[in-house]
Amino acid sequence: MYAIVETGGKQYQVEEGRYVDIELLNQEADSKVVFDNIVMIVNGKKSKVGQPYVAGASVEGTVVKEDKAKKIIVFKQRPKKGYRKKQGHRQGFTRVMINKIRTSAQKKAAEATETTEEA
Repeated sequence: MYAIVETGGKQYQVEEGRYVDIELLNQEADSKVVFDNIVMIVNGKKSKVGQPYVAGASVEGTVVKEDKAKKIIVFKQRPKKGYRKKQGHRQGFTRVMINKIRTSAQKKAAEATETTEEA
């Protein structure tokens, strides 16, 4: 089972037990993250496609670390003009370990068990 999550203006394919590098979230390591913008959940014949998002679905994860990606070189030049400009750039990212992918039915079942345990 996997899900397509939208965050930071991009879409990422996520699976339980794997990590994903997403746009910088500015959160500390070991903090919990919940993604509510789920575009699609794929689970065999129980797959759901959102319009634009799947109602009641969420993905829970834990921030592993914040880091910078490998350096890329940006080189600009104008021929015959003597203009040259060389820059480096390192894009920041957040590595998130995906813990759970929940659909609306799984959320209701989890809430029901929590309320029965409390009573």
